[in-house]
Amino acid sequence: MPRTLEAFSTCFLLLFFATKAAAARNIRNVMAESSPVSAILIFGDSTADPGNNNYIATPFRSNFSPYGKDFVNQMPTGRFTNGRLANDFIGNCEDYAAKYVGIKEYVPPYLDPTLSIEELKTGVSFALAGSGFDPLTPTISNVVSLSEQLDQFKEYRAKLEAAIGKDKTKELINNALFLISAGTNDFVVNYFTLPIRRYNYTIPSYMNFVLQEARQLLQALLGEGARRIGVWGLPPMGCLPVVITLYSDSPILKRDCISNFSSVARDYNQMLKNELNSVQLQMQSSGARIAYIDIYGPLEDMTSGRKYGFEEVSTGCCGTGMLEASFMCNPRSAVCADATKYVFWDSIHPTEKSYELLFQAFRPVIDALVKN
Repeated sequence: MPRTLEAFSTCFLLLFFATKAAAARNIRNVMAESSPVSAILIFGDSTADPGNNNYIATPFRSNFSPYGKDFVNQMPTGRFTNGRLANDFIGNCEDYAAKYVGIKEYVPPYLDPTLSIEELKTGVSFALAGSGFDPLTPTISNVVSLSEQLDQFKEYRAKLEAAIGKDKTKELINNALFLISAGTNDFVVNYFTLPIRRYNYTIPSYMNFVLQEARQLLQALLGEGARRIGVWGLPPMGCLPVVITLYSDSPILKRDCISNFSSVARDYNQMLKNELNSVQLQMQSSGARIAYIDIYGPLEDMTSGRKYGFEEVSTGCCGTGMLEASFMCNPRSAVCADATKYVFWDSIHPTEKSYELLFQAFRPVIDALVKN
């Protein structure tokens, strides 16, 4: 190729990609300005933690390979999966059909010290892996409790007030989408694994205790001005690979879901739905929208093989897939060739593919929360 033509081709390609990147930024900016949602603000556990655990002294981290192997640039961000979380799909501006998205491509961790005010304005996640509604649960992994996440939200609010003023901050919070994803650790890591809570609580009374803690967080957020809140229910806990491994009579040969664990999740979810409906009625005059987000049904469909066509439903992609999570799923671990064929990435957490399907399943609920 003549040098002149080669130089022209190189310049053309550079211009093409620069133009494409600029266009993408412009689309994001336009969509953010027209979005009925000002920000996404997230509380919870590892299902919603994009990397906050990177910034605290806990062994329960995932900022190393093979985590993130299917994320942008194969980067381990601290998300407990191979790619994106469900929350990232909610905020991802590349889905042009969803008018409320476009405020940001990925929801960042609040504890990242490099975040700018512009990043803070469009939302963050306060969630930390290992956390839960029960104040005892986060102490097991030495992480931040949900009440402390609420304190961080108040700190976040003060930062915004200092930067854009109280009135604009109040408006931003009123128009933000709040998401809460927690509870699984309270039962799987805490109640069923350690004896402490079982000494004082039966399963029904513990469900009421956890629900009371969830109610307090919900009421605190409403008191802070939250008006659009989605709360995730529990998954079919008996279908988590780690639960099957620990509680099955034959975890190697027979990896069926443990029905009594999933039954607890169903009962709790019904109680949670009733509670959210009650709070919604109480707050109706304020214009608040509070919704239950069902992840139990879609995950049950995935793990039962009834829908979606996954090839492996009872073990994770990382290592043996039976017990590995966090530091046990590490650079020395073998990983499956194609994570899209697996429901779970490690022994606890879904793959990016599963999170995307979960998002598609509960998207109508998000649509209802954010509509003008």
